[in-house]
Amino acid sequence: MESTSSEAGSSPDRRLWALIGASLASLAVIFFTGLVELDFRWSTMEQYSHGYMIPFIAVFLLWQKAPDIKSMDWTSNWLAPAMMFVALLGWALGELSALFIIVHYSMLLALAALFLAATGLKPCLRGWSSLAYLVFMIPLPVFILRELSAQLQLISTQIGVAVIRAFDISVHAEGNVIDLGVYQLQVVEACSGLNYLFPLMSFGFLIAVLYLGKAWHRWVIFLATIPITVLMNSFRIGIIGVTVEYWGIEAAEGFLHSFEGWFVFMACLGLLALLIWVMNLGTGRGVFDLIDLNYPTLKEIQQAPSGKRDSMSPLIATTILCLLFVPASFVFSDREEVVPARQSFATFPLLQGEWIGREDAIETDVLDVLQLHDYILADYTRKSDPIPVNFYVAYYDSQRTGTSIHSPRSCIPGGGWEITQLGELDLSDSLGMEGPKVNRAIIQLGNHRQLVYYWFQQRGRIITNEYLAKWYLFLDGLMLSRSDGALVRLVTPIPEGMDEEQADQRLQAFLREFYHSLPDYIPGGPGE
Repeated sequence: MESTSSEAGSSPDRRLWALIGASLASLAVIFFTGLVELDFRWSTMEQYSHGYMIPFIAVFLLWQKAPDIKSMDWTSNWLAPAMMFVALLGWALGELSALFIIVHYSMLLALAALFLAATGLKPCLRGWSSLAYLVFMIPLPVFILRELSAQLQLISTQIGVAVIRAFDISVHAEGNVIDLGVYQLQVVEACSGLNYLFPLMSFGFLIAVLYLGKAWHRWVIFLATIPITVLMNSFRIGIIGVTVEYWGIEAAEGFLHSFEGWFVFMACLGLLALLIWVMNLGTGRGVFDLIDLNYPTLKEIQQAPSGKRDSMSPLIATTILCLLFVPASFVFSDREEVVPARQSFATFPLLQGEWIGREDAIETDVLDVLQLHDYILADYTRKSDPIPVNFYVAYYDSQRTGTSIHSPRSCIPGGGWEITQLGELDLSDSLGMEGPKVNRAIIQLGNHRQLVYYWFQQRGRIITNEYLAKWYLFLDGLMLSRSDGALVRLVTPIPEGMDEEQADQRLQAFLREFYHSLPDYIPGGPGE
């Protein structure tokens, strides 16, 4: 009886930790390329530069709960091996399709499965916050980031303009451009507020977890980080506009710009602390009294009583699964992405038929955002029709590591243009061949109107839907080991008094001349 009691109350034996260690080592090998990609994203994306801190904070949250978790009964749960199999299958799909977002979330699921296999459901639920906190280290898909950034740029611009007008300064906004008369300020992607939003949301979640007050207070603390970030970033933009008006464009550059960014983030934290204080007025408790920063010492964890330990069969099965997938990780690491041969757009014809093209260049700071691999931007005209056709193709030989095509639906509003019409147009009759269908949009800025055709040309497909393009990116990465593709866009003005049909005829005449040249510059599918 004495021996049985001692075994039941002892800490997990060496077999348990050996299995956990073997599983963690296997997962580290399996997800190695995903971890390398995470490091790359954290070091190159300002929005996620805080990612390095997240795992350490997650360990702290788990350490706080360690005595409670140790004292619980660790009951075997056969859901764990099933979860691990799904996670490893997701990893395989992510590696084969070259979509790291799948790899990264599969890694989190694998860690949750191992936690469940080792401790059971109740201890796993007790430590849920440490697992959930790891979500904040995973970058969102690039196309979602861009859509979110585009919307925040517009919101921040409008609120920033309101701040400037509050100082009795005449100002006008077109899209993301703030016109002060002498100076123009563009609210670029870096000023959208995402650099504050994601770190502040992760901080808000951490405070909500450590908060000792009411449950609904926790939700308010976390969700309040979103409007606080948007408003403070907009206020920052407004203050930059005011300083530029009185002290010149130098006020928006260099140290002052960086200092304003740091100051705004600290102000966001101050507003969060103020919110907590307001919600606890009358309780006599200060902000720091409401945040649980206590943690047990190693000795206290060792002295904590141990609950009963059930069969380790689910953990053994989970570990075996991890070990079986290790060889596959070496095979996948040797699998190279296929980048098909193609002609450079430097050789694209500027003189063809009646059309004469004048090539233009994209500014360096814009190229840094687009991260494309090749492009053409040119205005084409004819003697019979002086109104130009702006022809733009952005080509990516790989969209594997976060670079991806910018959709005009996100970019057009950023320039101040409003999309007044949007639909699909079948060009089969116009081009004398089957397909393609393209997106047809009418955009307007003041009294100026333009007609836009655009589509996504990827691996032999003409696609009009952004989300369908993402699906084929996954499918072709899986089946063909390819992620190349391009955005093709044509724009022509619609002068006042001109019928839209004339603009359509102009773009279609251009396509009849140049459309058949595109496959040389945008590779098709297998066998084409």
